[in-house]
Amino acid sequence: MKILIIGGGNMGKTYADSFLANHAIQKDDLYILEHFEEKVNYFKSIGFKNVFFKPDEYIKEMDLIILAIKPQDTKTLFPKIRPYISDNQTILSIMAGVKISTLKKELPSKKIVRAMPNLPAQIGMGMTGFTSADEVSKEEVFNIQNLLNTTGKSLYFDNESKLDAVTAISGSGPAYVFYFMDAMINTAIQMGFSKAQAELLVEQTFMGAIHLLNIHNISCNDWIAKVASKGGTTEAALVKFGEANLAQHIAQGLKAALQRAEELGN
Repeated sequence: MKILIIGGGNMGKTYADSFLANHAIQKDDLYILEHFEEKVNYFKSIGFKNVFFKPDEYIKEMDLIILAIKPQDTKTLFPKIRPYISDNQTILSIMAGVKISTLKKELPSKKIVRAMPNLPAQIGMGMTGFTSADEVSKEEVFNIQNLLNTTGKSLYFDNESKLDAVTAISGSGPAYVFYFMDAMINTAIQMGFSKAQAELLVEQTFMGAIHLLNIHNISCNDWIAKVASKGGTTEAALVKFGEANLAQHIAQGLKAALQRAEELGN
């Protein structure tokens, strides 16, 4: 399989590194198209062989073309790559808000896959939701899922609209976690800890809690009950969270993110 990654930004490089590190593809079969010349030179300097500044005939040889660019860049990119794309090539887009129907109109291939990764994909701990057009075969979906899984885990959805919710939950999700952690770190500092102490206390607490959740088949509510003794310190905090309707506010935030994702898609 020959793969072209269009866009050498964070996610484009993440895919390039992950595919090679997991032996999903040979370096000779991986191509990168980047519209910043300094990035072309950078990729070549770190050992990538097939790095290009302009679209050309080489695109016709690709089996899979990954669109790892910003949606606003499509107006200038699509006219340039359109002459080199055929209907037997598969397109994988990770552009937020750009629907399969739009890509079908703009590009000759109807074999479109849409994916929504998140930031931890950069360290192999990502969560990616993806879907595909009817023209993509089950074998092709399977092969693409294997590629996506080199950056973490993935979930396939029959309904494309689910990707808006994926954006709201896992796509934006790391920022919510960092927001809560930052609040805890700042409060710890107010309680008299140094910044380094506060960060260690909070970061290790989050890591430990996630690992507990992963290795035991116990729900979040059950874990809360295990930590929160009646009349104890944890219960005192949880009571305050409840009085502030924190869970409701979190739900409202996620729904606002979903609404914005839907607006961007339209």
